[in-house]
Amino acid sequence: MSTIESAPAAASVPLDAAPVKSGSVRWVVCALLFFATTINYVDRQILGILAPTLQHDIGWTEVQYGSIVTAFQAAYAFGLLLVGRYFDRIGTRRGYVGAIVFWSLAAMGHALAHTPLGFGVARFFLGLGESGNFPAAIKTVAEWFPKKERAFATGLFNSGSNVGAILAPTVVPGLALAYGWRWAFIATGATGFLWLILWIWLYEPPEKHPRVTAAELAWIHSDPAESVTPVPWLRLLRVRQTWAFAIGKLLTDPIWWFYLYWVAKFLNEKHGVTLSTVGPPLIVIYLIADFGSIAGGWLSSQLCKRGWSINAARKTTMLVCALGVTPIVFASRVEGMWPAVLIISLATAAHQGWSANMFTIASDMFPRRAVGSVVGIGGMAGAVGGMFIATLTGFLLQKTGSYDVVFFLAGAAYIVALVIVQLLAPKLTPAEVDA
Repeated sequence: MSTIESAPAAASVPLDAAPVKSGSVRWVVCALLFFATTINYVDRQILGILAPTLQHDIGWTEVQYGSIVTAFQAAYAFGLLLVGRYFDRIGTRRGYVGAIVFWSLAAMGHALAHTPLGFGVARFFLGLGESGNFPAAIKTVAEWFPKKERAFATGLFNSGSNVGAILAPTVVPGLALAYGWRWAFIATGATGFLWLILWIWLYEPPEKHPRVTAAELAWIHSDPAESVTPVPWLRLLRVRQTWAFAIGKLLTDPIWWFYLYWVAKFLNEKHGVTLSTVGPPLIVIYLIADFGSIAGGWLSSQLCKRGWSINAARKTTMLVCALGVTPIVFASRVEGMWPAVLIISLATAAHQGWSANMFTIASDMFPRRAVGSVVGIGGMAGAVGGMFIATLTGFLLQKTGSYDVVFFLAGAAYIVALVIVQLLAPKLTPAEVDA
């Protein structure tokens, strides 16, 4: 027999009440998620920035580089298969501590690598640790925000991925040029331990947090009460909503992985951008992507506030984002670096707006007790797709030297994914996860 979460003060706060009056601790929590995601992306993107330098120093081939990227994806997929359930069981406070310690040590461990195999091992352990970030963050948002605020909160913390992608080309080239690439890995990996201090100091669940007011707790619990009985994995795999989320991630996550690991190489090979000049174009790309993440969450939440259904708001925003990606098919055909950069920037912004809403529909369709597991399943699917795109890109570049096929796949993936999401979850109705 299932138990029900109690929210005794929820009835006193109307669903359309202004959240500004209910307290702000949840936004401090959102800021912590933002900084964790920023660090997560600095640690994973540094390889893409240093790839031309490392390819020269270590001597790996395009296929070997693809295999190094695939090692990260394989571990990320395996980790996501387990970590969502892990967070659902032990909670996000302890779970986040373990994840960031693991991935920070793995990020620093890249400095010990001397061969393509060594980098593959380092990437594998980094992927295993970093798999904890998004299931923990989405679960935390589901625990701290009512549904009307979740898309915006998700867009805010997810924008940390773009800030990380901006910080990496701002900081990493200077570190590598001044102290060598090994110290660049050590310095960026160590930042995770600074975040850990803030997390342990500031974070508690909303019911236990000393700074959460009764009004804010009521607002957090203003959605209908939910059962807290754990949901078996097999039960999640039997509902269409799980497959809608997983297939959406399978088709679109790999495109973001491609941007992270190959854009710097693309600019180097096609436009002569070097380690000393790669900063400005990458900063522009991910600054615009940052805007896309926040705008995608904001648009969806605004449509909800204007009376649109959650289904219409999320999917309309996702359609806008899917169409925004399509010009990427011309990225390798335009003349000049900056036109290519602007096309890639539009695509990354659209992807991040899409991603904010993809994450949010998981919390729209599933109860809080299952969100971590569902995000883990979807993230695993996205990482498996990332393994495919990494291997395919390596072989294509070694055989043809052309990015045309990958950019075409990127342009088409989101439309196809949205059609499948619509077929499997036409109304984003809550999944029937209780037997």
